Amino acid sequence: MPKHLDPSVLGTKSYWDATYNQELSNFTSNAEDEGTIWFSDAGAEERVLSFLETLAEEGELHKSVCEEEDGNEKTATRFLDLGTGNGHLLFSLRGDDWEGGMIGIDYSPQSIQLAYEISQKKYPEDQAMQFHEWDILTQPPGPWLHDGFDVVLDKGTFDAICLSQDADTQGRRICEGYREKVESLVKSGGRFLITSCNWTAEELRGWFEDKGGELVYEDAVKYPSFTFGGKTGSKVSTLCFKRRV
Repeated sequence: MPKHLDPSVLGTKSYWDATYNQELSNFTSNAEDEGTIWFSDAGAEERVLSFLETLAEEGELHKSVCEEEDGNEKTATRFLDLGTGNGHLLFSLRGDDWEGGMIGIDYSPQSIQLAYEISQKKYPEDQAMQFHEWDILTQPPGPWLHDGFDVVLDKGTFDAICLSQDADTQGRRICEGYREKVESLVKSGGRFLITSCNWTAEELRGWFEDKGGELVYEDAVKYPSFTFGGKTGSKVSTLCFKRRV
């Protein structure tokens, strides 16, 4: 397991409540102001969308309900966005013609209100897109879980959790229990895509690819790299893990 990060205000719920309260106020005043797009300077969202598109082209994921050559019907890929913020990633997926169910969750009620209001502007008739207030570390999933998700997305949520000084009932920093919580949300054979600016690809594998766990590293999203001190890396890392079948 990688070394812990030093705690920061960015790891507190009060910080994110205040942040999304401001973004909600901004949106109320100007419906064109939908708030922050995470890791936009690295083009992370576009790269994740392209990565998912490739998986669809390879038949690993399905943008809509389809019939296979053997006559079996495949349902459209179902997404869960952990720490959805303003919901922008899910809206971008819809814009790219992904037709399956989409659930955005966040522990900040202001985030969920913002995402819901934007969704009503963009997709008012879309019953398959929902937003729910939920704390992955302290609460059981709601009925929206069903039998799990084909793809679970994390774009900076684990980063924020790692900056919290809070401990769980076992006395561990709460980030140490995150992997097990995520595993329970991913279908057998499903995928977990995580984007981080605090951890390298190698460190993310240290957090999520455990010998006794369910997630296995599958691939990495490509970003421009730089070399410093004899080591090559990038400012943002996005890894794809697959849950064991």
